[in-house]
Amino acid sequence: MARKPRFNLVGVPQHVIQRGNNREPCFYGEEDYQRYLADLHEAAERNHCRLHAYVLMTNHVHLLVTPMEEHGVSHLMQDLGRKYVRYINHEYRRSGTLWEGRYKSSLIDSEAYLLTCMRYIELNPVRAGMVSHPGEYRWSSYEANAHGNANRLISPHPVLEQLAAAPGQRRHAYRELFRQHMDNDLLHVIREALNQELVLGREDFKDKIERMTARQTRPGQNGRPRTGAAEEPMGDYYVF
Repeated sequence: MARKPRFNLVGVPQHVIQRGNNREPCFYGEEDYQRYLADLHEAAERNHCRLHAYVLMTNHVHLLVTPMEEHGVSHLMQDLGRKYVRYINHEYRRSGTLWEGRYKSSLIDSEAYLLTCMRYIELNPVRAGMVSHPGEYRWSSYEANAHGNANRLISPHPVLEQLAAAPGQRRHAYRELFRQHMDNDLLHVIREALNQELVLGREDFKDKIERMTARQTRPGQNGRPRTGAAEEPMGDYYVF
């Protein structure tokens, strides 16, 4: 079966997940997490991508990233995958694949869902029962986004910066978001969009993406997507 084509829109965030093969670990020690983050930073800069949130779990990773050039996310993940797999295979004298097939991603309606997606990513260790608060988990972007801790990987998204004018007030407002409960229906919608590589967004946003890309944006959609001007501008949805 042919691979589903990826969404490829400059300036529109993508939620990316990559899992270890057979759900096996992709990190074995502290130095592996550090190496992955260093490789991620280099790959993001080389491929002109802006990283807004991440979490490195034992056997998978989540990234929230905005490509600033065509195919930026695909090239980032290819570069990162090749370099990190070489490191792991050499370090642990192993061979073969580390990742479970190709990564999956969903397009994010930033105005409606970007902050929700950031919370989803940074709360992964809490949902997994590894910590009781996201700030206790070392391998995520929470401390950078919530407390302003130095992190060269993170580029604050304009939607985050709109929470408040002053940095301290903005970080406080972001921490307050984590007091809100993420119910099971919302978790399902996020996971469905990600696992089916669709769009997480409002209905008008999905309609616009369908017209631009001739791609299915909703689960369980019958027939071909509606087509229109392939080069229709994003308008208010164009992020940067």
